[in-house]
Amino acid sequence: MTIITLGPEGTFSHDLAQMMDSDIILVPTISRVFARVLDTGIPGLVPLENSEAGGVTATMDGLMQHPVFISEERYLPVHHTLASDTPLDKITVIFAHPQSHEQCSRYIDDLGVPVIHTESNAASAHAQKERSGSAAILSRTLAERSGIPVLAENIENNPDNVTRFIVIRKDPGIEEHPEKCSIIVDPGENRAGLLYDLLSPFKETGVNLTRIESRPSKRCMGNYVFFIDLQCEGNWKEAIERIRTISRVKHLGCYHLTGDNPCR
Repeated sequence: MTIITLGPEGTFSHDLAQMMDSDIILVPTISRVFARVLDTGIPGLVPLENSEAGGVTATMDGLMQHPVFISEERYLPVHHTLASDTPLDKITVIFAHPQSHEQCSRYIDDLGVPVIHTESNAASAHAQKERSGSAAILSRTLAERSGIPVLAENIENNPDNVTRFIVIRKDPGIEEHPEKCSIIVDPGENRAGLLYDLLSPFKETGVNLTRIESRPSKRCMGNYVFFIDLQCEGNWKEAIERIRTISRVKHLGCYHLTGDNPCR
């Protein structure tokens, strides 16, 4: 299988794609992964959420904006390093992707060094090499590929740090007896009892939700959409149809679980 994912070589996305025994096409940003999937029909691999830092904004925005579907999920334990060609006590600035920063916030706070955010770990590596006296938060693989010495390992807040990835496709898959479904609920309003009305159908039909997260609708302040993952149990199809009567629903797909969540 060929898959499109975030590069360059050494990113966590690239590491996972290699484990999937895939031919890999690397692109520089998550938004480019979505664009290439739509242009080529080749599936893409993107990070969706992290056990420490929560949802990945670029992926959630891509799911909102583009006609793509989720066909499977994967989990990857994530460990970070501090890499630099400068001694630790001489570092004046750290380059880090916002997700990496949040996952390593305690270590960074203890250092007391200013942080500059980048669009990817790969961009952090490039920025470090361009600026003397700097360091970067990277995977060990990326630090080694970039030729940047590792000063500290496993600096993440939680030793059980895990990122959930999804495979996105241009066309919906057809799964018999799926285990999980993902939807985006866009009520288009803000009123008393709204969230209760959206969640009640799941309770009343015996459906367990494994994730619910809100994102701004990008229309106006105070207007949100909800990302919901649900287990395919009980009368889950009825629950989704009941929500359709009171809200817009974007069906992202139903799929089998591929790989185990190590946090379970």
